[in-house]
Amino acid sequence: MDLIFHAQDTAYKSPFGAVSAGTPIRFQADLPKDGTLVQPQLLVCRDGQWDQPQIIPMTLQQTLPQVNRFRAAYTPKQPALLFYRFSCTHEGKTVDFYSDPDGKAVLQGDCWWQLTVYDPAYQTPDFIKGGLYYQIFPDRFFCSKKAKQNVPADRILHPDFSGLPEFLPNAQGKILNNDYFGGDLAGITEKIPYLRELGVTCLYLNPIFEAHSNHRYNTADYRKIDPLLGTEEDFRQLCDAAHQAGMAVILDGVFSHTGSDSIYFNREGRYGNSGAFRDPQSPYRKWYQFEQYPYRYHSWWGIDTLPNVNEEEPTYLDFICADDGVLAFWMGLGADGFRLDVADELPDCFLDAVRRQLKKHGARLLIGEVWEDASNKIAYGQRRRYLLGEQLDGVMNYPLGNAILSFVRNGGGQDLARTVWTILEHYPPQTVSVLMNSLSTHDIPRAITALAGEPFAGQDREWQAARHFLPPDRYQDGKKKLRLASLLQYLLPGVPCLYYGDEAGLSGYRDPFNRCPYPWGQEDPELLDWFRQLGTLRRAFSSLLANGDYLPVLWNRDLFCFVRRQGNRTLLVAVNRGDEPCPLLLPQGPFRVLLGRADGGQLAAEEGVVLLYES
Repeated sequence: MDLIFHAQDTAYKSPFGAVSAGTPIRFQADLPKDGTLVQPQLLVCRDGQWDQPQIIPMTLQQTLPQVNRFRAAYTPKQPALLFYRFSCTHEGKTVDFYSDPDGKAVLQGDCWWQLTVYDPAYQTPDFIKGGLYYQIFPDRFFCSKKAKQNVPADRILHPDFSGLPEFLPNAQGKILNNDYFGGDLAGITEKIPYLRELGVTCLYLNPIFEAHSNHRYNTADYRKIDPLLGTEEDFRQLCDAAHQAGMAVILDGVFSHTGSDSIYFNREGRYGNSGAFRDPQSPYRKWYQFEQYPYRYHSWWGIDTLPNVNEEEPTYLDFICADDGVLAFWMGLGADGFRLDVADELPDCFLDAVRRQLKKHGARLLIGEVWEDASNKIAYGQRRRYLLGEQLDGVMNYPLGNAILSFVRNGGGQDLARTVWTILEHYPPQTVSVLMNSLSTHDIPRAITALAGEPFAGQDREWQAARHFLPPDRYQDGKKKLRLASLLQYLLPGVPCLYYGDEAGLSGYRDPFNRCPYPWGQEDPELLDWFRQLGTLRRAFSSLLANGDYLPVLWNRDLFCFVRRQGNRTLLVAVNRGDEPCPLLLPQGPFRVLLGRADGGQLAAEEGVVLLYES
């Protein structure tokens, strides 16, 4: 007794995936001809209204030798997150059909298919589509040697631009994050030609605002450049140089909390007697929630140096999002958008206001830090509407990055295939084309360490420090695996994000070991050449990679093969992560090898290949 339906097959649901409001959708289901299932219905409900579905009868469309084919049409009217399933009658009783993990209809479980319906006016910026993000942790990329002014005396500067960051707590058991290597904005500007060689089209900078830690996620002043990074003029010059080289610049917006050591809170007294902690009449007092003034207050994840702000407080909302607010200020200096730290901790009204302000300035980019499927994320008991057209352009695509790393390290092409299809099914195509596909970030281990290092779960910083540099055998294994992972990262849907230094062979577990200085003059030349080749490939096929179709071809434990296609050009991409060669059945017709080798219908062990077919 089966109902045949597959959400990822346009023969059964058309169009595929997310749709704009007002788009007619055709559903088709096949029932056995033996009469065990009759009276099929399509049930569509809004999120959370599971007992109030809209019931749409399905009509017999065609009688085939083995099945009866039924169809129904549905047109969603408004942007919303919808869910659907099917029901039939079997021997006088209702039988429900739900989705299995691959989108097929099954009797078991209670998993509805998802239907994302977005605003027809939803647009995302074109400048990043088909391009390449490059993430920079500013203190650790490059030091220009330009003299700095007004640097606080409590900062510790490393004598040279190399080595491990400080990682042990002080005598009081606190990790201060007050050691610096001296990377700066002028240094990034100096390296624009290098970044251009990599194919970079958008710089993503971790926080640059004044803050009293090397990571700068504890903002002290939203309208000032941190003095170790340079000046407002340095930022202007960086943006001008980047724009002249065809690159955009987006900033890290940390708006869910400030630093306790800030002009707004001022617990440490660095800013005189002002601030919410020291002055009950402070204009910033309403930004924070005190349980017992001044020592007990809400803070981010209980970290008392990161007091939470109330983003719905009108004075704070205006401070960030008004026409003369923080966002407008930095865009006026040249910023092309923002990445929002911990987007799931920012309320809808704040995200709405951020988007409105950015779009007043044209095609600005808004990326959110969301670790899960952002189309159906529940945060603090609330379903979020990030991708319905009124908030984010895209997100950091951790699900894909994790799936790529897992496949290359452990095998399992089916899981990777399922992840890609789920993203394509749930996300609007406008979102997919700007997704930030990372293998490494400042929050997770370096890709080469994740792929070839010892498992680190539960290990302390001393253990991580002792194993920071991979032994030669593990490093060589990591290089091979990183080539495979990055090939998938660069050619699967979305936009790859290269974390500074991955291309040079930087290793490291979590914070702070994933934030070491870029090893200028000591790069791995083979890896560097590989990433230059990948960047050249993306430049050559930017339109295809931005707008072309994705079609899976073959996957198993060790092999993952797919095509990207636009017009008369088709890229075939195959990755063999196994330790044995595998057959590679190539389509008929002439082709050109762009990367790797395709010898005698065999794909070598731990190798990838990219082929171009043109008709």
